[in-house]
Amino acid sequence: MDLTKSELEALVFLLDDTDHEVKKHVRDKLISMGSEVIPFLEEKWESSFNPEVQKEIEELVHDLQFLVLKDRLAEWKNSQDKDLLTGLWILNTYQYPDVELEKLNADMHQIYFEVWTAFKNDLGPYDQVKSINGALFNTLRFTSNSKNFHSPANSMLSAVLESKKGNPITLCCIYYLVAQKLGLPIYGVNLPNLFVLVYKSSDANFYINAFNKGIVFSKKDIHNYLDHLKIEPKESYFEPCTHLDIIRRSLRNLELSFEKLGEVQKVEEIRILQQILED
Repeated sequence: MDLTKSELEALVFLLDDTDHEVKKHVRDKLISMGSEVIPFLEEKWESSFNPEVQKEIEELVHDLQFLVLKDRLAEWKNSQDKDLLTGLWILNTYQYPDVELEKLNADMHQIYFEVWTAFKNDLGPYDQVKSINGALFNTLRFTSNSKNFHSPANSMLSAVLESKKGNPITLCCIYYLVAQKLGLPIYGVNLPNLFVLVYKSSDANFYINAFNKGIVFSKKDIHNYLDHLKIEPKESYFEPCTHLDIIRRSLRNLELSFEKLGEVQKVEEIRILQQILED
């Protein structure tokens, strides 16, 4: 920041100016300073007794945090490995900007440890999945959030880890991250209206529905599901998808959630994030 504290305070004071040109100039100046100014703005919000100034500060902080999120997402998209947990964390910061990647990583490690302690490497593929199911859905009590299926919190990993309730994609992501750490050939599969997992190795090929307590099903079941929806089968409905596909799908879920809530500005912002992953 190239301004003194007193100069910053003078700028914040002008956020309440009745002249819209003055207010716009102040906003643009503060935005140009980047995320470094956020702690100062939050401090001013707490000490302000003016609701109008507080509202302006809230919008400013959100805009600054959204700029950081866009930069992180673009960087993630251009990274070589596109680490899934990092992608989920970036998405998570849209609603929970203060949640650190290290916190999500520690929480996921704890879940992995719980699964690993009950896991035996000499099990066959179906028993391996049965063991993970027992730890995740019985011991740890992860479950589907059917009552509030369209809640934006279902797309936020930190909220799902706390409530133990999520939508198909977040529950699958938790399952997938644990399975990968165990060295299992389990991957995400992008089905229409549903996200599932596939166990794909030279001696086993079957599917897992984490939204339904890890129930196992077959390729024929997918054909029946698509037939019921009157959707033409595509190869991508049966094969593993990428981490990029998973984050894109998560963003589409979030867009739908905000549409259901009538949150027009948030829908627009999520579409901007989707565009970053499409470009």
